[in-house]
Amino acid sequence: QSVPIYLSEMAPYKYRGALSVGFQLSITIGILLANVLNYFFSKLKGGLGWRLSLGGAMVPALIITIGSIVLPDTPNSMIERGDRDGAKAHLKRIRGVEDVDEEFNDLVAASEASMQVENPWMNLLQRKYRPQLSMAILIPFFQQFTGINVIMFYAPVLFSSVGFKDDAALMSSVITG
Repeated sequence: QSVPIYLSEMAPYKYRGALSVGFQLSITIGILLANVLNYFFSKLKGGLGWRLSLGGAMVPALIITIGSIVLPDTPNSMIERGDRDGAKAHLKRIRGVEDVDEEFNDLVAASEASMQVENPWMNLLQRKYRPQLSMAILIPFFQQFTGINVIMFYAPVLFSSVGFKDDAALMSSVITG
């Protein structure tokens, strides 16, 4: 959840949408790759396949963990913590230009406006935010209610239980994924 926020805060405005879509595409490709690897790992003898499948999940986890340690703070977070000089210098560095005054002033103004909000959680219940709040609740609810997460997670078991052989069940989960 923090990666898209980090990308949107660090990227220049003209690339934010592309990076957000690219992030989601990377997740989808990763799911496909994991399903395909699981299919091929299932053919290994001696119980090695499930170990490789489980161990392979460590790769993206390690990348994100190391990235969270070595990646710099965003200018927004630096402003929120009161380090405006550092935030401006960092913004100049990541944008690669000296003239960042307009963007920096926008960030400071947005930060100051957010600090003026009283009871931000209660504001979510206001009438003007109800469509966004409804969508934020209903989309995950219906995702769970329709059972797609269960189908995606237990696809090989589900396909095996309806009569598919092991290879066909794993290939069907690749196709479903």
